[in-house]
Amino acid sequence: MQNSYQRLAPFIQDYIYSNGWTDLRQAQIEACRVVFDTDNHLLIAAGTASGKTEAAFLPVLTLLCENPPQSVGAMYIGPIKALINDQFDRLTDLLKYADIPVWAWHGDVTQSRKKKLFTDPRGILQITPESLESLLINKSADLDRVFGDLRFIVIDEIHAFIGSDRGAQILCQLSRLAQLTHNQPRRIGLSATLGDYQLAENWLRSGTTRSVSTPQIEDGQRNIQLSLEHFYDPGMVVRAIGETKDSAFNPYHLHLFNQSQGRKCLIFANGRTATEEAIAALREIAHAKGFPDIYHVHHGSISAALRETAETAMRKPDTPAVTAATVTFEMGIDLGQLDRVIQLEAPASVASFLQRLGRSGRRGGAAEMRFVCAEERPTGEELLPEQLPWQLLQCIAVIQLYLEEQWIEPARSMQYPFSLLYHQTISVLASRGELSPSALAEQVLTLPPFRAISQNDFRQLLRHLIDIDHIQKTAEGGLIIGLRGEKIARNFKFYAIFPDVEDYVVKRDGKAIGSIVVPPGEGDRISLAGRVWEVLEVDAKKKVIAVQVSQKTATSSSWRGSAGEIHDRVLQRMRQVLQESTDYSYLQAGAKQRLQLARGLAHKTGLFNHSIVLLDEALCCIFPWAGTMAFRTLERFLRVYCKETLGLKSIKARSPYFLIVRLGKCKLESLDYEIRSLTERRLNADELLNSDEVPQLQKYDEFIPLELLQKSFVVDYLNLQDLAKTIQRW
Repeated sequence: MQNSYQRLAPFIQDYIYSNGWTDLRQAQIEACRVVFDTDNHLLIAAGTASGKTEAAFLPVLTLLCENPPQSVGAMYIGPIKALINDQFDRLTDLLKYADIPVWAWHGDVTQSRKKKLFTDPRGILQITPESLESLLINKSADLDRVFGDLRFIVIDEIHAFIGSDRGAQILCQLSRLAQLTHNQPRRIGLSATLGDYQLAENWLRSGTTRSVSTPQIEDGQRNIQLSLEHFYDPGMVVRAIGETKDSAFNPYHLHLFNQSQGRKCLIFANGRTATEEAIAALREIAHAKGFPDIYHVHHGSISAALRETAETAMRKPDTPAVTAATVTFEMGIDLGQLDRVIQLEAPASVASFLQRLGRSGRRGGAAEMRFVCAEERPTGEELLPEQLPWQLLQCIAVIQLYLEEQWIEPARSMQYPFSLLYHQTISVLASRGELSPSALAEQVLTLPPFRAISQNDFRQLLRHLIDIDHIQKTAEGGLIIGLRGEKIARNFKFYAIFPDVEDYVVKRDGKAIGSIVVPPGEGDRISLAGRVWEVLEVDAKKKVIAVQVSQKTATSSSWRGSAGEIHDRVLQRMRQVLQESTDYSYLQAGAKQRLQLARGLAHKTGLFNHSIVLLDEALCCIFPWAGTMAFRTLERFLRVYCKETLGLKSIKARSPYFLIVRLGKCKLESLDYEIRSLTERRLNADELLNSDEVPQLQKYDEFIPLELLQKSFVVDYLNLQDLAKTIQRW
């Protein structure tokens, strides 16, 4: 430690001393070694609160101080504005005695502040991928001056980028920036949840010739406290005015209230609607019992002012606060010492579980996470698959995969990201102006995410874009943006590769509360910011909704949800949970009883002997125990190949858990034979598409030729090999 400390800039040594640090953490020592002694990229993979941000910036700032660059010296790319704001405050504090400015750059930063950076480009720039895209398009002539001597690029939470559209967009941006500046900065990736280090290293070095150093960092034995409870949710509970007995409240909501009361507590949900419902219920119970309102909601549809209020409340020491959040608080925002994390239903992945678990126990205390699953009380009319507690099983599977194997999902990247190809093609033309077809191909197809895309594929895309006037061909044979392409590229929503939604801004007395996607009707009641609002007026043209506070229950849904992809290993472990007799120590009474009932049902019905179970003489259920991709492929096979051939009446799917098939005149044995024959049949995935089918799944797929869309869907969304392995396990 002493050697690393002595190599740091004097102002950093003063900062360490004045803040009472007794030593540098292992991640910081190892980062100093790699940054000071090598020319490699650096991957810092260490647990939450291990000092990763400081590990990156202590040596980087030292080098920038010793040899000041002639432009911005380091760029920090963060996935969300809240994380950038958090890191901005931390870096500003670290640099208060150094002549190195820090610049935050995203949609909430004023234009006057941004202009100052371009007037005197130096220091550290903190930016989102969307704002970086804007710079590449609108400030391309200035980028060599602003970034010509850029030395380092720090990418935070890289697990959130690897395998995603935004991650591929970042790789394009960094390569384009290098083309413009003829400069290749060193990259530093930060993450607390990586399952495959080699995959992360390959992603980090994409488009460069440098090696990646990944120091082995021991996090030490973490003290983890887990619990999992289950409830039958009775739904709406009518409570008499003034009634405060526990029996007057929904037992599920009362449990959340008791678990979070008087604590600094973060409640994670898998969607915005669930966060709103939870906080509205907790606020109602607190009001009825005479407790203070310490409740907040934090997600992307809440106004910036209310999000900042939640962040401030969570950081305030020794003061109870409860916030329900989605992924916006899953990232590395420092919330200080949390007493507890509560997870509603199952997290979508082991990686998400670890990120959320890491929010607590940040100051040496135990990381405490309490899972709560709820399902509607059965009526006795449910079919077999509807009697299984899928969320409870998934919770246990996710926990066990980590406890037993420390397994984390590997990232999955697309081979044919044609939506991103469209986006970057238009972006390059918007920034560079007219280019010859060969020059455009040279600039775009050399970007790392497009290695598998052929010249013929790109030529086909360009011809199509010319036909629909997104690109125009000049008299000299060059290519420029067409009128329709110009309209798309000049909209600020173009900077994001993820799909945009038509948000309606919700206002009370003219002040924004947040936004919703599904427009309600006048008189409807919606949940937002943990309160229920009555809709007074809907201005469809301005997309503004005027509301007032309501004391009644919400009647309208404000968002459309979509489940993320679940890995094969999670479903396989869920099956094992049903099969084994293990008594998991973290199960509470309700969860233990519910699991026991589910195991009894599974054994009674022979669920493990047959993956296709007859429910009645004309109805069967298929339990694939396969992840989202294999499940999607099986569903396609049934709909496209089997339905007409076997005369199946209908197919209903609850991905990735089960499919219910109405057999019609088909015998169960015939369906079973057809599915099992997949392991021997030479079937191509493109046979699972109708010839005229248009599988539009990404933001710009509507502008992609049909042949390319189908090619991408077959390769990137279907997997016959994984499905065959699944069937062989049956």
